[in-house]
Amino acid sequence: MAQGSELLQAVVLETGPDPALAVIWLHGLGADGHDFEGIVPEMDLREPSVRFVFPHAPVIRVRVNGGMPMRAWYDIAHPEIGRDPDLEGMGGSVAEVEKLVGQEISRGIPRERIVLAGFSQGGVIALLSAFTTGLRYAGVLALSTYLPPAPDLRLVDSPTPLLMVHGTEDPVVPFRLGKSSFDRIVALGGAGERRWLDYRMGHSVCLPEVEEISSWLRTIANNPLS
Repeated sequence: MAQGSELLQAVVLETGPDPALAVIWLHGLGADGHDFEGIVPEMDLREPSVRFVFPHAPVIRVRVNGGMPMRAWYDIAHPEIGRDPDLEGMGGSVAEVEKLVGQEISRGIPRERIVLAGFSQGGVIALLSAFTTGLRYAGVLALSTYLPPAPDLRLVDSPTPLLMVHGTEDPVVPFRLGKSSFDRIVALGGAGERRWLDYRMGHSVCLPEVEEISSWLRTIANNPLS
């Protein structure tokens, strides 16, 4: 993925004045930053207020879809999603997320008050942004996603709390791949809380999941910065 100095365009929503927490939320393959903006009013995160940043991924050609141009955080070569991962493209997107993090820091929200969230492809980038850098974030929210099963992918410990959620009937990112990815992070032995939830659903988000996410974010937003 080509990298430039400009920030990715994004949808930005704030639940009130002077946000105390920022959530950078990455969409899945072929979607855009509007994909999850409708979830914000459902979560009742007004005190303290939260800034949600929903960036649009760049448009690239995706081989698994016949080379069709679409918004994507990295290329996918095979229907078997973990096969031949585009580590270079993933690394480029991690760098783009870091620029967005830098923007939030410049606005007065420290890294330790920033949550990285993502669905499917976006979740991959959220996970890699914390667990290949070791940087501390307020949390990582990883939905219906995975870590690439590549031997040259080096994971490192991070004190960042993790909430990972997956559908037991997911036909896109197999349940076993999501759970094994979670187990890889747990095996790092980090001090951050590691929490796994699964629901009887496909490659999607359900109402009980949204309620759990809301509660998790509310807890983080109300935690004092240590």
